[in-house]
Amino acid sequence: MKLIEHMESRLGRMVEGWSVDSESNPMPFQVGRFQDGELSGVVTYATIGLSKYALTSRTSGRGIHQELILSVHSEIASGMFPALVHQLAVGLLERGEAILRGDVIGPRGSVISGSSMEAFYAAIPVYYDEAFPAVDLESGKRAVMVWMVPIGRAEAAFAAEAGWSAFESKLAEQDPDLLDLNRSEIHLG
Repeated sequence: MKLIEHMESRLGRMVEGWSVDSESNPMPFQVGRFQDGELSGVVTYATIGLSKYALTSRTSGRGIHQELILSVHSEIASGMFPALVHQLAVGLLERGEAILRGDVIGPRGSVISGSSMEAFYAAIPVYYDEAFPAVDLESGKRAVMVWMVPIGRAEAAFAAEAGWSAFESKLAEQDPDLLDLNRSEIHLG
């Protein structure tokens, strides 16, 4: 299955895309905006073509092909989200290093104005079926979908210190709305 078809089968149709950065320079991949998918009232921004690059796993040393997704409620879906996804992906390309489950990027200040979400947590996109997190590309490579979950400062510190298993256990216990950038941080005590 082609990458965009795979994404559209869950995220909804791609309604907008960007292939140049804010200074009109060509990007090494595109960022797409998907809507009207399996999750009602959700807009997802995703890289398209980041998976052309084999990013090195710091644990195995193997090349990993990835695409990043960031999902938010549609009522806040405008603004800087394409630039955020672009920035996250360019950072991976610059380091040449894959982002792994449980990795935290940030904190770097509020994701959106007034939000206590200041970092991103790399997760499996569990809001979708088991077949969504990986796709076979036309190149013969396999790419993984990495869900970039906005998290707060205390959550970022906990995930970095306690590890992904402990953090995801807390998320499963408390079941916060991870698409809500105005949510409160979970209880970590």
